[in-house]
Amino acid sequence: MPAVSKGDGMRGLAVFISDIRNCKSKEAEIKRINKELANIRSKFKGDKALDGYSKKKYVCKLLFIFLLGHDIDFGHMEAVNLLSSNKYTEKQIGYLFISVLVNSNSELIRLINNAIKNDLSSRNPTFMCLALHCIANVGSREMAEAFASEIPRILVAGDTMDSVKQSAALCLLRLYKTSPDLVLMGEWTSRVVHLLNDQHMGVVTAAISLITCLSQKNPDEFKTCVSLAVSRLSRIVSSASTDLQDYTYYFVPAPWLSCKLLRLLQCYPPPEDGAVKGRLVECLETILNKAQEPPKSKKVQHSNAKNAILFEAISLIIHYDSEPNLLVRACNQLGQFLQHRETNLRYLALESMCTLASSEFSHEAVKTHIETVINALKTERDVSVRQRAADLLYAMCDRSNAKQIVAEMLSYLETADYSIREEMVLKVAILAEKYAVDYSWYVDTILNLIRIAGDYVSEEVWYRVIQIVINRDDVQGYAAKTVFEALQAPACHENMVKVGGYILGEFGNLIAGDPRSSPLVQFNLLHSKFHLCSVPTRALLLSAYIKFINLFPETKATIQEVLRCDSQIRNSDVELQQRAVEYLKLSSIASTDVLATVLEEMPPFPERESSILAKLKKKKGPGAVSVTELEDNKREGGELNGGADRGPDTAAMAASNASTPSPSADLLGIRSAAPVGAAPASAGSLLVDVFSEAGPAAPSAAVNDDGFLRFVCKNNGVLFENQLLQIGIKSEYRQNLGRMYLFYGNKTSVQFASFTTTVNCPGELQSQLNVQTKPVEPLVEGGAQIQQVLNIECLTDFSDAPLLNIKFRYGGALQNLTLKLPVTINKFFQPTEMTSHDFFQRWKQLSQPQQEAQKIFKANHSMDTEVLKAKLLGLGTALLDNVDPNPENYVCAGVIQTKGQQVGCLLRLEPNAQAQMYRLTLRCSKDSVSRRLCELLAQQF
Repeated sequence: MPAVSKGDGMRGLAVFISDIRNCKSKEAEIKRINKELANIRSKFKGDKALDGYSKKKYVCKLLFIFLLGHDIDFGHMEAVNLLSSNKYTEKQIGYLFISVLVNSNSELIRLINNAIKNDLSSRNPTFMCLALHCIANVGSREMAEAFASEIPRILVAGDTMDSVKQSAALCLLRLYKTSPDLVLMGEWTSRVVHLLNDQHMGVVTAAISLITCLSQKNPDEFKTCVSLAVSRLSRIVSSASTDLQDYTYYFVPAPWLSCKLLRLLQCYPPPEDGAVKGRLVECLETILNKAQEPPKSKKVQHSNAKNAILFEAISLIIHYDSEPNLLVRACNQLGQFLQHRETNLRYLALESMCTLASSEFSHEAVKTHIETVINALKTERDVSVRQRAADLLYAMCDRSNAKQIVAEMLSYLETADYSIREEMVLKVAILAEKYAVDYSWYVDTILNLIRIAGDYVSEEVWYRVIQIVINRDDVQGYAAKTVFEALQAPACHENMVKVGGYILGEFGNLIAGDPRSSPLVQFNLLHSKFHLCSVPTRALLLSAYIKFINLFPETKATIQEVLRCDSQIRNSDVELQQRAVEYLKLSSIASTDVLATVLEEMPPFPERESSILAKLKKKKGPGAVSVTELEDNKREGGELNGGADRGPDTAAMAASNASTPSPSADLLGIRSAAPVGAAPASAGSLLVDVFSEAGPAAPSAAVNDDGFLRFVCKNNGVLFENQLLQIGIKSEYRQNLGRMYLFYGNKTSVQFASFTTTVNCPGELQSQLNVQTKPVEPLVEGGAQIQQVLNIECLTDFSDAPLLNIKFRYGGALQNLTLKLPVTINKFFQPTEMTSHDFFQRWKQLSQPQQEAQKIFKANHSMDTEVLKAKLLGLGTALLDNVDPNPENYVCAGVIQTKGQQVGCLLRLEPNAQAQMYRLTLRCSKDSVSRRLCELLAQQF
């Protein structure tokens, strides 16, 4: 061992460590440690005049013993005494011991705090940094209470050394993360933001970490940082590698700072100032251009730094989603990485393109890489990359490529890793449903899915195919034929038996005319699978058998014999036994008419959003399927007729129907998964996706009506979204009654406390509209979502809208938000079908001047025919074909249902594509309704 002088090191510590390493056994090590502890204890007790060097040496030994896993119950006071030393090495060891061994409840904490305060006020930069490091390492609430108000002053003081500023910024960041309610910037905010202009790049790097964290929690307070961040980023991006020599990493100027600046800008929307936005766009273009340049070094560190900036810039472009040129360029750049030899780059490229695929500007550009992505799905060796490829195929799918993508995903499913099969199955099921134009293709796809990956097909998937078949008369015969053929396979998955039993029990009569699928053949085929199935599936098959007796009386004797056998009526499972006994008795004593009534076909399922989406969200975790994505899915127009889960209103009726499966086969959807993080929902909940101490009173919030007009012609979507909160909405109306579901999503990782909502009807609206609300949970966890139900009754026609006020505490600050709820008079329309003669006869009857409202206006949106039809249908009226002499015009009819009266309405929309103008004419039996509808509709086209 080399000699160590007393001034440069601690020879005694080095000898002790060497002895420990040379111990041959655990017992020898413990013996040596106990000997040393006894020696140190005697030194501390006996020698009152122990010099600083000796204290430091013994404290270091105690620290080493602690790190070996042994308890230390003395020496704390000696470590605290080292804090008052004027020697750096002694003070450093003291702080190190304090950081590791002293907890916040220690009796010495007051002495420690005094020593730290002395060092912070000493103006010795070395001692100040040691104190700040200790505060950050301990990071307790007590430390925050003692120093949270002092550190910002040190950070922004003009005479503070740069190294101290760096430590102060990172120390404050640590305290803010552990105790955000104690770190109140207040008067220091603007001065902390201006640290982005500091000459020292290290200070800027440390400060931007702090500002980014503060901006995520209090975006409005720190919004002035955007222009400064853009300015600093511009200077870095436009500089040469020689301009920032001390901060250039393998020919890339300040890569860490660049990434942090780009990440900070992602906390805010695009800059409103044209000059700042132009400068930022120029920076992003420069970053994309540099990515195309040949590398200046072959070292991997150079490419890593360069690509880190590029991916962060692409994330910012995606976040803004407002620059078509940049989005397409970003997509093309990512496309080059899809075949890169580096696995991590391929993974990141696929992940970023998943987000790009959701943008209207870059979706088509992403689709050009479909063959490369399919190839990655088939050939990638890394399962995580294959999973991202599957995610990208799911994201880029639309009507033009749905069949190709679903076919490829089905093909991949046969060899897919077990860890991702369930998620793949859900995605295939969603895509097949969303983009199915040919319902027979949808049925084939789902049955193929069950055949390939039956073990991973969840209940939601096969429930859904049954619901859709029941709701579509034109596909029932094909489904019965297809499932009959599928059941003939020697090895048939149990989920296929469930689907087969249900569909044949309902629609087996549609294929019974073919001798190859006669009633008895169908029954024998199903019963051949009976003994191989689980109890829930057997219960479903028994329900199918009793349905057969109603559909095919000639099978009655055969089925009764099966029900009568001991294996059924004396079955050890009470569910099977009860079904067999009840069905046998029902088939024996009930008349044909009674039997037909009890066993009639299942009624169509009410239209609801697919529970498969909720299942996928639960699989992926919170935020995976947002309300926005679900609304985009609906806007694509790919949902099949027929909804997902049966609501509670029809549950009681269907429960008495003998074809209802066993409780585990819950086709009624009563136990369907609720949105992740949601409060316990009512039985009628809809599956959507689909989140400084203020004074006692919240500041009055201005009414936000930005999202109000978007919901005139639709009922589902995102009503409001900011950095903290997302509010999704789904509503349904019948006659003069409506029900609205509000989904409050916490987008942060911090809990919302004291969360309250109130709905009020201003002025005359109180007598026109009756709104009843159910209370919400007062706590909303980070990343969670809660639901609120509103029941609405239209008493008479109205023109105003109810107001929703939301208050909650976030990070100690009281948030207050007021929104206009999208409840408009047209929501209570009942569509009315009319012939041309009836329409114009009624049109003439409504000829009084006050009954007509007319407006000529310029088109605000695309004049696409399909879009116009969708909006008019979304209005709630019936769109009447072949009524107007001019085929270019649109006419609609409907009746507004209120509690007091019914208001008939006729609408005529005359587009002039050449002039990009519309003439809208409304005639209603009540003049106030005509005017209000005219005002609302003129802003929709």
